[in-house]
Amino acid sequence: MTQSTPQAPQPRENQILAEPATVDRCRQDYNRGSADRATAFKQMRRAGAPDPS
Repeated sequence: MTQSTPQAPQPRENQILAEPATVDRCRQDYNRGSADRATAFKQMRRAGAPDPS
C-alpha cells in the first residue's frame, strides 16, 4: 500500500477583497449595522461606560 503525500491546502479567495467597495455598498453595510450599533451602545451604557459624544 502506498501513501500519497497530502496536498498543501489552497487558500480561499477573500470575499471582502474580491468585491469592490462602492459608496452604495458602504452605505448599505452601514445601514444594516444600525441595530448592532444601538445594541452595543445600550450594553455599554448598562456597563457604566461614559457617553461617547
